[in-house]
Amino acid sequence: MLKLQGIAVSSGVTIGEALVLDSEGFRIPRRFVARSAVDTELQRLSTAIADTAAEISKNRDAVRVELGVQYAAIFEAHLAMLHDQRLQQELTSAVRDRNWWPEYAVSRTLRRYAKVFQSLDNHISQRAHDIYDIEKSLLRNLLGQRRETLAAISEPVVVLAHNLTPSETASLDRRFVKGFATELGGPGSHTAIVAEGLEIPAVVGIGPFLADVSGGEPVILDGNQGVVILQPDEETIARYRLEVEAAETVAASLGQLRDLPAETTDGVRVQISGNIEFPEEVEQCVRRGCDGIGLYRTEFLYLQGSPPDEDTQLAEYTRATEQLDGLPLTIRTLDMGADKTPGVTDPNHLPRGANPCLLYTSDAADDASSV
Repeated sequence: MLKLQGIAVSSGVTIGEALVLDSEGFRIPRRFVARSAVDTELQRLSTAIADTAAEISKNRDAVRVELGVQYAAIFEAHLAMLHDQRLQQELTSAVRDRNWWPEYAVSRTLRRYAKVFQSLDNHISQRAHDIYDIEKSLLRNLLGQRRETLAAISEPVVVLAHNLTPSETASLDRRFVKGFATELGGPGSHTAIVAEGLEIPAVVGIGPFLADVSGGEPVILDGNQGVVILQPDEETIARYRLEVEAAETVAASLGQLRDLPAETTDGVRVQISGNIEFPEEVEQCVRRGCDGIGLYRTEFLYLQGSPPDEDTQLAEYTRATEQLDGLPLTIRTLDMGADKTPGVTDPNHLPRGANPCLLYTSDAADDASSV
């Protein structure tokens, strides 16, 4: 069991299987091969090994010409690892005997090898980086153009990633993504804001940890305390399950207060409104008995690709308004500071000034229009 401490950015506790997304965007779920397809998958694995060996040999030859034999020896070592008889037997056995998907077999097996190297206290521990390099090359050749997106998740998982962009976070399906944890990130990031808005438990800024976990392994994510537990034991799982049940009980009891007026003890009525980034969040606010939406941050429409046209904006605003059924909605039409403007860091597009990025910061937050 490994307990990791990060930054809690979206509350909630969840227990589930890990889905690992590494820094290159490879998604390697635990998947099994049908008996009838084993030979085909083994051939695919063999082809990927051969293609990877050819790439390594090409790099070795190029480095030998440019830098000399001593540097080319690095790639000779990679070839030796890739062609290691024990490694190839383990990969073949994982597919043939355990019916593992070749991608999962490669990731699981090579990460186990890397962890062995990392546990050593001498210079040999640095060879773990070579193992990861081989793993990525094999995965790239196995996956080709068949890389899966986060939007394709169709089973309950806890996503573990190097980092997630705001748009990637916004694409997460709450039916299946029970939580996520990232190596990078901070409490004020847009990814954190989106996670909180979607009510997906999240922990960020953990630091390097993906090498310690493989897809399909159990994980506990505590978005209240900023804790992630890899490979938890049964006692820890049982304790967190009780915590989840207790939180559900509290939520159910609070739900009974939803429709009561918010009043002080001396009878003053207090308006309680919600803040949202996406129209989907309106339903959550209404379900909790809000008096309306106090702030709809629409700049997130601009962070998911090309700027939205008028029809797109109208459709989004209308969708939010209709769900409120007459309750007030305050729209912040735009708040595109320099940190949110695509391409603004390109010096060719910056205006003149002592701090040109400040010229992009608007006062839209103080100039919201009410609907």
